[in-house]
Amino acid sequence: MSGIRRLNHAVLYVTDAQQSAAFYRDVLGFSVVQEAAGGSAVFIRAGGSTNHHDLGLFSIGATSKSQGTGLYHLAWQVDTIDELAAIRTKLATARALKGESDHGVSKSLYGH
Repeated sequence: MSGIRRLNHAVLYVTDAQQSAAFYRDVLGFSVVQEAAGGSAVFIRAGGSTNHHDLGLFSIGATSKSQGTGLYHLAWQVDTIDELAAIRTKLATARALKGESDHGVSKSLYGH
């Protein structure tokens, strides 16, 4: 089993997804690959990246009381479904598995 291969993407909670995306686009050369209706989430990719997106930016607004800005999650990539299953077992054994999701094009585990 090879396990985790690389970091695939990160998602950040930000005050304003559009403003943050403009920074990454204008200053660092990222391109916008997808936006949620209303612009509340923007997915961006660095030049030369083969990922669908490298950063997801989710607006939470300036006055959110339930959560602050910052890291929402990191997505680590594995090569096979068997490797994902093995990591799921490890997370569950450590009582760190907090959720799972099938996105259609990928499958995710959430843990901490």
